[in-house]
Amino acid sequence: MINLRERAEPIEQLPDDVISYDGSYPNLCSGTLVLRINNIIYTFEAYSLSSGGYIDSDYNSHEGSWNISNYPSNFPENLKQRALELVNDNIRYGCCGGCI
Repeated sequence: MINLRERAEPIEQLPDDVISYDGSYPNLCSGTLVLRINNIIYTFEAYSLSSGGYIDSDYNSHEGSWNISNYPSNFPENLKQRALELVNDNIRYGCCGGCI
């Protein structure tokens, strides 16, 4: 984790953002997530996201909101809702069926 607040020179407050997510078919939820919140970079290990989607009995895929199931150990409790908003606003929903 890089804490930009510890830098000697003043820096601009950067917007909260999803820096990267590398999950893809056939395991969309298996990616590593990197978020910036309050100028602090947080890296979530692989498989930290779970899809709200599902596969029905006819093997049709249904999309749903993401859930974060595993936060970094240093992640503040009061930022968890913000992290979830960033994920759901910026990472496309999906249920790729990789878990079948």
